[in-house]
Amino acid sequence: MTTTSADWQASQYTLFEAQRTRPVRDLLSAAQGETARTAVDLGCGPGNSTQTLIAYAPHARVTGIDNSGDMIDAAKKRLPQVEFELADISAWEAKEPCDLILANAALQWVPDHETLFPALVGKLSAGGRLAVQMPDNLDEPAHRLMREAAADGPWRDKLKGAERTERHPAQWYYALLKPLCTSVDVWRTTYHHPLEGGVDAIVEWFKGTALRPFLAKLDEKEAAAFLDRYRAGLKTAYTVFDDGSVLLPFPRLFIVATR
Repeated sequence: MTTTSADWQASQYTLFEAQRTRPVRDLLSAAQGETARTAVDLGCGPGNSTQTLIAYAPHARVTGIDNSGDMIDAAKKRLPQVEFELADISAWEAKEPCDLILANAALQWVPDHETLFPALVGKLSAGGRLAVQMPDNLDEPAHRLMREAAADGPWRDKLKGAERTERHPAQWYYALLKPLCTSVDVWRTTYHHPLEGGVDAIVEWFKGTALRPFLAKLDEKEAAAFLDRYRAGLKTAYTVFDDGSVLLPFPRLFIVATR
């Protein structure tokens, strides 16, 4: 496979769009404040989070940022009236102070949060909000089994360092942001996503996100064998109900920081 980790497939990601969009609705509902004039969606993906942002900030001039051309193309088709930019979050420079910066399921892929988060707060206007949601599921069986499959196979050397590791507890983010902000709200929610299709549906879910850095390093034959090993582990860890559905527990960390 020649795909790089930045080449996210919009079609794969949107297979579970309803479930993936619910957390950003919950986040933006909690981030309500003064009317936003300028809003940015960092890691906008195929535009589902941007569309939700527009609904919550209908009077704002909205910009979407993503480092995947495939995602940007999908977002432009969905929302042709919105400005989208192909850019890396860690190198992104705001054109003007932002009233609302949204980062939904994106910053977990960006390193050096100790520098990144204060830099994002610095791009806010007075009273502006940084609204962040990040998966907090590295201890869940779906992720543990991913790492085990990567370490237990002929591909182990290829896959060293492929897993997502940037992660801190809620207290760490609160301590980092509180001196820079007038208020910081941090909470954790575990969603239980019902998926049709048993453990195969879990594989399809993560093929749109966490599995991609692993699969990007493997050829087609290796990828198939890796997924077979991963799928076998999932069958021992998750209950498939009589109708073929499965519940995928998915903890997420939320942060709303007001400058």
